[in-house]
Amino acid sequence: MKRNVIRKTIFTLLLLSSVQFLNSCAVNPVTGKRELSLLSESQEIALGTESDPAIVAQFGLYDDPGLAKFLDDMGQKMAKVSHRPDLKFHFRVLDSPVINAFALPGGYVYFTRGILGYMNSEAEVAGVLGHEIGHVTARHGAKAYTRAQLAQVGLAAGYIFSETFRQFSDVAAQSIGLLFLKFGRDQERQSDKLGVGYSSTIGYDAKNMSHFFGTLNRLRSESGQSLPDWQSTHPNPEEREATTLRLATEAQQAAPGKTFSTNRNVYLKRIAGLVFGDDPRQGFVEKGMFYHPELDFQFPVPTDWLLQNTPQAVQMGNKEQTAGMQFTLAQEASARAAAEKFVTDSKGTVVSSDVRRIHGNTAEIRQTDIAAQQGTLTVLSYFIEKGGNVYAFHGFGASADFSKFKSTFSHTMNGFDRLRNQAAKKVKPTLIKVVSVQRNSTLQEFLKKYPSKDTPAEKLAIINGMKLTDGVKRGQRIKVMTK
Repeated sequence: MKRNVIRKTIFTLLLLSSVQFLNSCAVNPVTGKRELSLLSESQEIALGTESDPAIVAQFGLYDDPGLAKFLDDMGQKMAKVSHRPDLKFHFRVLDSPVINAFALPGGYVYFTRGILGYMNSEAEVAGVLGHEIGHVTARHGAKAYTRAQLAQVGLAAGYIFSETFRQFSDVAAQSIGLLFLKFGRDQERQSDKLGVGYSSTIGYDAKNMSHFFGTLNRLRSESGQSLPDWQSTHPNPEEREATTLRLATEAQQAAPGKTFSTNRNVYLKRIAGLVFGDDPRQGFVEKGMFYHPELDFQFPVPTDWLLQNTPQAVQMGNKEQTAGMQFTLAQEASARAAAEKFVTDSKGTVVSSDVRRIHGNTAEIRQTDIAAQQGTLTVLSYFIEKGGNVYAFHGFGASADFSKFKSTFSHTMNGFDRLRNQAAKKVKPTLIKVVSVQRNSTLQEFLKKYPSKDTPAEKLAIINGMKLTDGVKRGQRIKVMTK
């Protein structure tokens, strides 16, 4: 969780009058055909521009300038040979373990460190990157927006971004919701074809895109994440594995004499040291406690509650979705200023107010009734000063049920303290390490030298795009895990 930098949402933009554009059509840059669109190109760009800060604040950027430059350089090169060469593209590496890549309207493309960890060559990156650029060039996001507006479909990113959270939080959930507008199968197939074409044009072996689909086929969908994984948003990976292989073969046959690169070893060297999986330095749960080593705090988590930790906030909710808590950094200089601003912004009615010390830290406490679309919410808020920061807890539920949860909220908030667990202070993330094979053997035999309790051999095989029974040769480079 990092400081919240979002000060506005794109809600107004998402409510552009459909009447104004109902009869307007635009030429699709890829197909050359005219189609109904409620977003002009300038509005499409504005939508992406307004959404980008929310995406970055929600998930964070991965701190590796070299990796960011690699993705941007490849993306810009591919964008120049795409169907929209004059559109300004932006490429980001998000600090998320989820296996995903996605694009927003207007030229914003995102790769998570999670998906990069499962890739094994520059050519695999190029194929998927070209696929996402294809969503932009074919204006698939604009089409999805148009469908949603015409069908009056609300954007939602699951219970954790529900209307309840939005009543008293400036999380730009509408922009996050854009990620959950699924594209149709024909659009996915079109983007696959464009990805093969774009990556082939700049000299990469697009057959590796098929290899990556093979890796995805062996992975199960991960639940409880802040983003959907690439499998859940991209249907029929088995079919697409075969299709992209065929398309890549045809593209290479159409360019006799041209060399197509894979660049496996170069890529593996580039991602050596990449954080794999959750980064415990940014917060983790263990035995009913949430620990944050970097910011030096801890607090108890209610039993059987679901928790989602993002750079922007820690959000918790019971399984029935009738009560929730949000924990984040306030921007105000004092607890009192933060409390006053919250009451003002939420237009709430203060039911009770208190000031006390919590483990030596000054805390302003407010219980507030807030009018919401689904009825009146009652919110218990703690604003706690610690180490030059002001931390804000909000526990909420329908006013009629609030008494059932108040003790749970109070227990968590009163349990906020400096990080006292010494082991938690020393926790380290799992990193990708690239090692060279010393003698010919099988992958399974080789991996016995690099045991990992968190990453079993079968998963390491998938991470390397191999099977345990595959042979490995002297000098070949393999990904393993280290702390």
